[in-house]
Amino acid sequence: MNFENVSIASVRHLDAPQRITSAELDAQLKPTMERLGVKPGMLEGLAGITARRFWNPGVQPSEVASEAAELAIEEAGIDRDRLGILINSSVCRDYIEPSTACLVHGNLGLSNHCMNFDVGNACIAFVNGMDVVGNMIELGQIEYGIVVNGESSRYVVERTVERLQDESVDQQTFRDEFAALTLGSGAVAMVLAHRDRAPDAPRYLGGIMLAATEHNRLCLGQVDQMKTDTRRLLLAGLEVSSRAWDLGKELLGWSNDDVAEFALHQVSQVHTTQLLMTLGIEPEKAYLIYPEFGNIGPAGVPTVLSKARDEGRMQKGNRVVLAAIGSGINCAAAGVIW
Repeated sequence: MNFENVSIASVRHLDAPQRITSAELDAQLKPTMERLGVKPGMLEGLAGITARRFWNPGVQPSEVASEAAELAIEEAGIDRDRLGILINSSVCRDYIEPSTACLVHGNLGLSNHCMNFDVGNACIAFVNGMDVVGNMIELGQIEYGIVVNGESSRYVVERTVERLQDESVDQQTFRDEFAALTLGSGAVAMVLAHRDRAPDAPRYLGGIMLAATEHNRLCLGQVDQMKTDTRRLLLAGLEVSSRAWDLGKELLGWSNDDVAEFALHQVSQVHTTQLLMTLGIEPEKAYLIYPEFGNIGPAGVPTVLSKARDEGRMQKGNRVVLAAIGSGINCAAAGVIW
């Protein structure tokens, strides 16, 4: 999809306060790893993840999504009553019902004319939310919308460690659940606006969504457990991402050389390195957060964008690519003119 009239009025992220190192998790799993012959330091050595973040105990996804939203609304400099829609894109949620979106909507005190709902699509859900808001702006239905996300990995990581400490755990179980230990926490929000309302802001051009749902059982997650066929998921993800970026370049009329920054969803060192190689991306064009924050799901792409912006990596007029692969498998590749 192509957008002519959509701007990114603001994007702001929050980092969770508790830093949990991979060395700490290794120490908790030492008896199991020794029994199974797994080398110490596997999380950091293989996945390249030194640490991940947890929110304080009891903190809910809606709380941190609301905090990020407040920052984004402030940065956009708009009256919140002008927001026509709020979309929550979090994998994590406070309850099965009501939607996390309505909790955030209530926390922010938004107008009863502001629509709100959740969009769930694993790690590409935030970009899906941007497209929903972008379509509504393009059609003239709203002038402003906001996409929010709050991810919390504490519960699933702690439950996974507990299971893997059991003396009955075998090598297959350890491999199946290893990816859950790479998960991190974060929160982020983005205000999108009609171009006429934010003429100097970065333009969101939209892009390509590509499905490969024949691979829909390679990563299966519950609130307390995630089982992943890591190798097959990596190979299938790389294949679909290559096709998606080829289509994205055709749609946008860009080449790799035209792009100043790639804001990538990041799972691990292996995944990110292979993705860069597959797409022919120069490593210096990708701001990496996985070593310190792990895999923060759909919060990843907008958080990379926010952090890269804060560090001055983009200049006005730069071409920026948002790219993500979500278990299922679905893939997104979209463009921004900064």
